[in-house]
Amino acid sequence: MIDLHTHSLFSDGELVPSELVRRAAVMGYRAIAITDHVDISNIEVVVSRIVAFAEKAKDEFSLEIIPGAEITHAPPSMIPMLIQRARELGARLVVVHGETIVEPVIEGTNRAAIEACVDILAHPGLITAEDVQSAVHKGVALEITARKGHSLSNGHVARLATKYGAQMVINTDAHSPTDLITYDFAYQVLRGAGLQEGQIKEVFKNSEDIVKKTSGGRI
Repeated sequence: MIDLHTHSLFSDGELVPSELVRRAAVMGYRAIAITDHVDISNIEVVVSRIVAFAEKAKDEFSLEIIPGAEITHAPPSMIPMLIQRARELGARLVVVHGETIVEPVIEGTNRAAIEACVDILAHPGLITAEDVQSAVHKGVALEITARKGHSLSNGHVARLATKYGAQMVINTDAHSPTDLITYDFAYQVLRGAGLQEGQIKEVFKNSEDIVKKTSGGRI
């Protein structure tokens, strides 16, 4: 399992990074990105601490640790600046909290994230066909999620991504240890989103390619 969207105590997750990574390793994870929630108020502190942890712990665990950030509920006009700042601080993967059916994310967030070339647009359940086509052009991956609530619109995301050829990835958006999943469960989530065998294999490969890109080829 490769999981490119998780949370620790540095935002609203339940675990310190070491326990989050250890539990993922025990479950057979090959790579994990720690992408705690940030906006203009906390990005400097959160990203720098996750980056420091990943650097110091990189040889202590049996999986690749990717320091990242999830820009969350930020005004769309701030998203390009926040993506750039997260990368300057050392985030190797930047996620934006997409427009979802279960949270009041500001309209226009999906488009702003895509236009700013974010790495992954998380659970973008209210995404439009136009924005999916833009994601294809910009090389932005769309998330199929195992997260309760957000996952209710997986079918919509998968259908449009399939129609227009957008890249998809499967993540947990884990906040607690029980949110971490196995490869087999991820496979079932993708099947439930309406994807076929060949498409599911491509989704897993997309995650592998992102890890290789962010870690200099290591996985």
